[in-house]
Amino acid sequence: MFGYLTGVRRPQLPTREQIVAFLKEDKWAPSADGANPPPNPVPPCWDMKARVRRMRDHLTLREFSGALGDIGTLIPILISMTVQGSASLTASLFFGGLWNILTGFFYGIPMCVQPMKSIAAIALTNNFTPGELAGAGLGVSAIVLFLGLSRLLWLVTRFVPLPVVKGLQLGTCFQLCKKGVALVKENASFWGDSIIWSDNLWWACSSFLLVLFVYERKRVPVALLIFMLGLAFALAQTGAHHQFGQVHPGAHFVHTVVPTAKEFRTGFLSAGLGQLPLTLLNSVVALAALARELFPGYDPSMTHITISIGAMNLIGCFFGSMPFCHGSGGLAGQYFFGARTELSLYFLGAVKIIIGVVFGESLLAILKWFPNSFLGIMLFMASIELGLVSRNFTQFPNNEYRRKQDFVVLLSTAAALVGFSHDGLGFIVGMVTALVFWMHRQLRNRDERSVTNALLPTSSRQGSLDDSKTTVKASASASASATATADDGAGDFENHTEESSELRRIGKAKSAMDEHCC
Repeated sequence: MFGYLTGVRRPQLPTREQIVAFLKEDKWAPSADGANPPPNPVPPCWDMKARVRRMRDHLTLREFSGALGDIGTLIPILISMTVQGSASLTASLFFGGLWNILTGFFYGIPMCVQPMKSIAAIALTNNFTPGELAGAGLGVSAIVLFLGLSRLLWLVTRFVPLPVVKGLQLGTCFQLCKKGVALVKENASFWGDSIIWSDNLWWACSSFLLVLFVYERKRVPVALLIFMLGLAFALAQTGAHHQFGQVHPGAHFVHTVVPTAKEFRTGFLSAGLGQLPLTLLNSVVALAALARELFPGYDPSMTHITISIGAMNLIGCFFGSMPFCHGSGGLAGQYFFGARTELSLYFLGAVKIIIGVVFGESLLAILKWFPNSFLGIMLFMASIELGLVSRNFTQFPNNEYRRKQDFVVLLSTAAALVGFSHDGLGFIVGMVTALVFWMHRQLRNRDERSVTNALLPTSSRQGSLDDSKTTVKASASASASATATADDGAGDFENHTEESSELRRIGKAKSAMDEHCC
């Protein structure tokens, strides 16, 4: 009766057909009475003609510019891990490029391949050995792969509210913004003896203004321009410090890394457990939601995403590569700077493989001079694109009561994630907030039903919802008939008066529900 009187649609459980479709294809089938979904813009990987036609339509400089949208995260972590000796630059570039090409082929969108940031942070803090880093990546990937293949990840996707997912994206946005600002602040000088001509606040402000000026000009490859300028500065600094002799072109190969039991235990317990919720929530759940948002009609399978994350590290970590995953921030960054198809990933993957094989570890002599001011601005603007998707944080845009509650859940999740610097704690805070609000709504609905029962007639109070609908329709029909024959007699007039009174009571009940309705 609540839904009938107020017009508020209750959440519906999935139908049997939807559950069967999910178990078969890992995606929800549209309801029979729902709106038709938009067509899938991404052709399947076996339809090569359609794929080639789509890539030809997007063959622009912005597509190649979008391939560089995630280097603000990749280059600093890659350089730090390699200099410390925890990861192999050759293996990280080779396998990172290989995964770029394979994910581009299977997904058909710029599905980024980025480092596992939580593992990288702890590895840099604790000075991990290659075996400990491999143990952390292998442990996380094995668990993620198991959860995906066993469909236990369905529990997360089925019961996690939309505001919690959007809150995780917003919190990740703020964290990446903070990292971008930290990169810029490393050489934060406008003048003075400490200023570096190739890396200072002048270049940071100039690149930031350039990105803003061309924000609506989708054909300007701004990331490519910034990267080429930064690369020119890095080459100039390498030559000025006479370090070109450290660059040795040639054939560089990878070497196997097999972690011992102690290294595996240390790496997984120290870094892997903290990375696990980040990978499940940001690299799988939030990534799938962002892909559906950026490419309407495209519905990625979370099982496929978990399989690709597991395969990347179960292979690459044994050869000294740093652990990789997908991520909503990387996808947002590549999309922001112009990537729309897998062509950007093919380009980026080929460049990584060629550089990794030809230059290998010696490339550090050039990469360490790449301006942090450029990297920080690119990371900052890419994170803003990720934060934009959180504006659609509720499924009830016309319901102010629900919008307010969902916004509180969004802010609680994002604030806890940023404050604790941990995706798992942000997720727990968001879920607890959503659960408490759900209990509020259940109590509110019970009180509203009590008010309705007190105002409705006794016969209507004892009937079911279908009986109530029938009573209202019959009363309305009887009222109209009584109005048309009001002069037939006093008895008819009394009946008309009683029926009109009942309708007025129902109207008052509906008004009371509307006043307190969410």
